[in-house]
Amino acid sequence: MNIDLTVTNPAFSSVALTVGQLNLAIARSIEQGLSLVRVGGEISNFTRAASGHWYFSLKDKDAQIRCVMFRGRNQALGFAPKEGQAIELIGVVSLYAARGEVQLNVENMRCVGAGDLFEAFTRLKEKLAQQGLFDAGRKRCLPVYPRVIGVITSLGAAALSDVLTALARRAPHIQVVVYPVPVQGLGAAEKLAAMLDLANHRAETDVLLLCRGGGSIEDLWAFNEEVLALAVARSRLPVVTGVGHETDFTIVDFVADVRAPTPTAAAELASPDRSFLLHGVALLAQRMRRSVRYTLEGQIQRVDGWARRLLPPRAHLLQQSQRLDQLSASLYRVLTARFAQARSELGQGQLRLYAARPRYVLEYARLAALVGRWQVAQQRVLRQSIHRVEVAHSALVLLNPQRTLERGYAVLLDRQGAVVYDPRQLRIGDPLTLRLAEGSAEIVLAQVGKIV
Repeated sequence: MNIDLTVTNPAFSSVALTVGQLNLAIARSIEQGLSLVRVGGEISNFTRAASGHWYFSLKDKDAQIRCVMFRGRNQALGFAPKEGQAIELIGVVSLYAARGEVQLNVENMRCVGAGDLFEAFTRLKEKLAQQGLFDAGRKRCLPVYPRVIGVITSLGAAALSDVLTALARRAPHIQVVVYPVPVQGLGAAEKLAAMLDLANHRAETDVLLLCRGGGSIEDLWAFNEEVLALAVARSRLPVVTGVGHETDFTIVDFVADVRAPTPTAAAELASPDRSFLLHGVALLAQRMRRSVRYTLEGQIQRVDGWARRLLPPRAHLLQQSQRLDQLSASLYRVLTARFAQARSELGQGQLRLYAARPRYVLEYARLAALVGRWQVAQQRVLRQSIHRVEVAHSALVLLNPQRTLERGYAVLLDRQGAVVYDPRQLRIGDPLTLRLAEGSAEIVLAQVGKIV
């Protein structure tokens, strides 16, 4: 390519050019002579300015050039370049007039070797999405209390150590089954898929962790293969992926039931925190003890209430006697009130009769005699009723067994609590209860005398 930087010979110019004018002329000449160029190299001195622009150098073994990628361009890039990363970029060669430095204004860039892989990743992602393997409706919830957790990873991977450490810390009661398999290299995807199918066939775990530590896109590529994605999709056991670092996404992350940012996070998502479970059990035990205590206290109160209602025979008889006295008094008051009311009504009737028919005085006298006789009869009936009540009360008092015991008698009861009436019922060695006026005594029959 030819670059024309011809300017007017300053020896024939009436006015000298300033440095800025010279640099602007050189910049216009460079920009006009060079269109977009594609350059490959290694990133060096990468800086992300507060304005959002990226400044870095692109170098190889022979030379280097300053580069700038403005914020409007790098926001659509999709990844952040790293120091020492090999890239290919497209840009325009220009001159930064303020310092007179040639630089490359970057329009776009990509990682070397990652372009084809990224395109393959995108194609497979679109294909599996159309098949519905990424649908949220087919995702399964993880078991809340797993008993066995399976880990599919390499035995020499640091991810396995991270997972085992996290599980030992959070849930040492959970059994762990490790399914060793290569996680990178030739045929790694097929081996991972076969191990996933084997874990499902053995069905000895409640959930599977598919784990691998961080690495480049090439190192993680086994987890972007269709054969492994289909194995994850057909797994009958829930699958949790923990592949790479938080910024790494693979195809199996979209297919799996749960995606964790790291292997350690995958272990934490699949296992309950033992300390949290113990705290919950302690709370439940406390609630159960409180409930049992309240129930027992309520039952004790009910038993106390029943005990207060269970009176001894003497107290029960006294209550019945008092009740009988109250009923007798009530009966007397009712009859007296009725007599008074009848007398009052009779007197009022007499007054009305005198006023209406004075000639019936003789009839009134006869009626008064009848009333007198009726009153005498009612008084006799009342006295007889009261007498019968008093007789019944006296008989009730006499029948009280306690009165008999208070006169010095005793009642002999056998082991069943039945009264002993016949001495022929007694046998030597029989335990007996002697009921007295002021209590009872337990005795054992040592000798039976002559039966009279």
